[in-house]
Amino acid sequence: MVKTSMSHEDYLEAIVMLGGTTDAPVRSVDVANKLGVSKTSVNKAISALKEQELVVQPHYGDITLTEAGYAYGRSVLDRHRMLFDFLTKALGVEPEVAEVEACQMEHAISDASFEKWGAFVRSLDL
Repeated sequence: MVKTSMSHEDYLEAIVMLGGTTDAPVRSVDVANKLGVSKTSVNKAISALKEQELVVQPHYGDITLTEAGYAYGRSVLDRHRMLFDFLTKALGVEPEVAEVEACQMEHAISDASFEKWGAFVRSLDL
């Protein structure tokens, strides 16, 4: 999978969190509200994601993920959730802090390291 920017990963993750799939579109305004950004920022990010063939959006229409976009967004969300759970359950980090740190870590860890770390965490049965 080709990597995109951390910001664009956040957009894909938000779309998946809002229920977006290859069959279920989401509205730009909902993405803006979820991320706390302007609709203009959403439009710029979606244009870039369209160029990367991760989303489809008719002119000013709703946003639908491509297969690749859904897989990418789902993987970012899965990373986030696993990191959040580890920080809160295994380490006792406060949820508010864990939320921010999981978001930062989900972008920084390589796929290979995350895979190994994930296997380790699953062995802990958190």
